[in-house]
Amino acid sequence: MRYFPFFFDLRGRRALVAGGGEVAQRKAELLARAGAEVVVVAPQLNGELARLALCSGGEARRKRFAVADLRGCTIAVSASGDEGLNRRVFAAARKRGVPVNVVDCPELCDFIFPAVVDRSPVVAAVSSGGASPVLARRLRARLEEQIPPRTSALAEWLGSWRDTVRDALPAERRRMFWEETLDSPAAEAILAGDEKAADELLREQLRSFAQTPARGEVYLIGAGPGDADLLTFRGHRFLQRADTVVYDRLVSAEVLDLARRDAEIVFAGKRRGLRARTQAEINELLITRARAGEKVARLKGGDPFVFGRGGEEMAALRAAGVAFRIAPGISAANGCAAAAEIPLTQRGVSAGVRLVTVRGGESRAFWRSLAEDENSTLVFYMAGAAVAAIAENLAACGRSEGTPAALICAGATASQSVAAGTLRTIAAKAAGAVFSPALLIVGAVAAFAKDARPAAAAKVKINPDFPFAQMRAAEEANAAAG
Repeated sequence: MRYFPFFFDLRGRRALVAGGGEVAQRKAELLARAGAEVVVVAPQLNGELARLALCSGGEARRKRFAVADLRGCTIAVSASGDEGLNRRVFAAARKRGVPVNVVDCPELCDFIFPAVVDRSPVVAAVSSGGASPVLARRLRARLEEQIPPRTSALAEWLGSWRDTVRDALPAERRRMFWEETLDSPAAEAILAGDEKAADELLREQLRSFAQTPARGEVYLIGAGPGDADLLTFRGHRFLQRADTVVYDRLVSAEVLDLARRDAEIVFAGKRRGLRARTQAEINELLITRARAGEKVARLKGGDPFVFGRGGEEMAALRAAGVAFRIAPGISAANGCAAAAEIPLTQRGVSAGVRLVTVRGGESRAFWRSLAEDENSTLVFYMAGAAVAAIAENLAACGRSEGTPAALICAGATASQSVAAGTLRTIAAKAAGAVFSPALLIVGAVAAFAKDARPAAAAKVKINPDFPFAQMRAAEEANAAAG
């Protein structure tokens, strides 16, 4: 993050704008809207720019820029189009410790102007760090569509109730009350312009909330196979509500970044037999936190109910009388197959899908049932160390060695690697390029896969004595190295 985002209170403070043209006027208008007293300096000023400066409580100085023009200014902007002047303004401002922005020159900027969505007192700002102002404006347009015009009225109405809520509820319960309020009929009434109805609804909601003991709950969330874009809207919403996030090893850092900044993040995964917590300990953690009134997100890679022990956790919560809600996720089978351009079913080719895990010691009958099911796509989870054994067992039980197969490592992430071949060749094709998590797809549809493996790179070795907090960093380094 090159630029640290923050909102600056410019009310009653002086802001210098060097330049008298259209660009200078746009910057001056933004500063004036924020309450700044704009001081415009340029040999030639259009009348509108001069009037704007005077109306803001500032000055319009028809002269060349001088260092003295910075006196009393909190920030400075150079929008002249004159490179020499821009550099003089930059040097003078830096010397005086005044933050400066030189338009269209990121290297001469202490701060930059973001694209702004103004629903005051709600303000959203988007920046590309100067790399692409057009992209920032495009994103702002999308935000304009998503943020209702009456959001400003909603914010002001919520603010008018803050003191009342503070007096009625202890600090630890206020955030949850406000979250419920934003999804309540009272908020809808304000957005519809009916403040009287909104007040009545919120008054009753507050009375009921204050009389009801704190009640925690658990959200069983499928994080998808890795890409944060594949997290569902429901999963994102639950994640934003959570006081505590309990996550597994296969949850990507990008998904974790979507949690609230003040949420407690608890690692509960395992790596090569090392466990942060047993399943019983995880169940107890979820129950204990929820009974204490917390909202707990149980975040699992893929879908929690596809080889994710979500059913065990749901049963434990139900037996303990703890409320829970479910946000199903895109499973590894769906997400990785799509990322590798493999249809799991295809008319005339594959009529079904079988999701399988193997741990060694499976019976001959088990392998025969898979080998003989030529109308289904076979998807083997956690297959990295078992590719050769899977291929050998299927072939030994009658499946043709020419059956297409594809191994997908770190599917649906930036580190994705795909090795495509047949049961005869897949182990050799994947040799030296297998890293966790790995998923093997066997069946005619695997022929759609494109062999796409990154260049080989040295792997980062994992120290088995690492504390669990460091295990995640080592795992991500392995994936990045390919």
